Amino acid sequence: MSEQTVTEAAAESEVDTPARPRRSPARLVRTSAWLALLVVLLALPLYLDAAWLKAGQYMMIGAVGAIGLTLVVGQAGQLSLAHAFFLLAGGTAYTVLSGPAGDDRVVGFGLDPGLSLLGAVAVAALLGLAFAPVAGRLRGIYLGVASLALVFLGLYFGQSAEELTGGTSTGRSPAPFSLFGFPFTNDGPEISLLGVPIRQAERMWYLFLLLTVLAFVIARGAVRGRVGRSWRAVRDNEAAAAVMGVSVMRAKAGAFAVSSAYGGLAGAMTVLWFDILKPDESEFGTYGINVSIAYLAMVIIGGLGSVPGALVGALIVNGLPQVLALYSADLGWFSGTGDGALTPVLVSSFVYGAAIILVVLFEPGGLAAIGRRITQRRSPPPEEP
Repeated sequence: MSEQTVTEAAAESEVDTPARPRRSPARLVRTSAWLALLVVLLALPLYLDAAWLKAGQYMMIGAVGAIGLTLVVGQAGQLSLAHAFFLLAGGTAYTVLSGPAGDDRVVGFGLDPGLSLLGAVAVAALLGLAFAPVAGRLRGIYLGVASLALVFLGLYFGQSAEELTGGTSTGRSPAPFSLFGFPFTNDGPEISLLGVPIRQAERMWYLFLLLTVLAFVIARGAVRGRVGRSWRAVRDNEAAAAVMGVSVMRAKAGAFAVSSAYGGLAGAMTVLWFDILKPDESEFGTYGINVSIAYLAMVIIGGLGSVPGALVGALIVNGLPQVLALYSADLGWFSGTGDGALTPVLVSSFVYGAAIILVVLFEPGGLAAIGRRITQRRSPPPEEP
């Protein structure tokens, strides 16, 4: 083959082969920002004390639950007020599966805590799948009221099934968490990083961070993939989605099951955070109506359907009471007692209630929409080919 023929063939290959699309600067900036945030979160246990780490863990519990709720409410368009029920289901499942066998008072299977955590997620998902026929036939406020009935069912279950929950008076303690034999308590090998001992508070921080990152990555993949497209098609127009070949019932059932699984994971994290499973004595408590409303507030403030927005909403709703409680102890704020006293929880309720009103009136897209507008304004225009 002559040199001229080789040159012509190379030129033809350059013409026929499409150029690889270059990553946009805005995408590189976003990726760099997420990596920088992850590095900061990994380094925080080296500088914060146990109280602040405990507050951060509670924010991550809210983040996991809010991600699951924004999938079913924002992506699939199904109003759910049953998130507190799935938190109770996940926490109970983890405690029962990991609890010691042979106890005369409560039921336990003595499984590995890691397997018990997966089992809690599976149990919550199956319960959500069992509710799917109802979710498939109702929509809007009717589905919200029907799902709210699950919270009252959980209240009755927690009070009556004492062999599983331990009852409202004493509750029951979960098994200490360990993964592949490594304990996330003060027991076991002593570890230090840069001169800082990694004890229970630091270990639980890293565990919760791992679970939050996994929940975030899986949710983003689902939203950007075929599953997310089917959810949005059903949300926008069920008839059109059915014409395009989307199984409406299957999409709704899948969204509710996935959201329930996230709620179950948040429930297991809640039990580990409190170090006790204690069912509520009334409809307002750790697994009550107030918790379902709080999670709905997270997704509304952050932006319906936005996975990063759910993180910001959890930071506000779950984080503000923790931060106010820590500062109030140091500065003497909210020291009153009685029915009319201001408490960190009450002040936080006022704040995120006002935030919901502002979002509904001025920015229905939530904080996620504001973030998208800021990013689009700062990103440079695309280059001309």
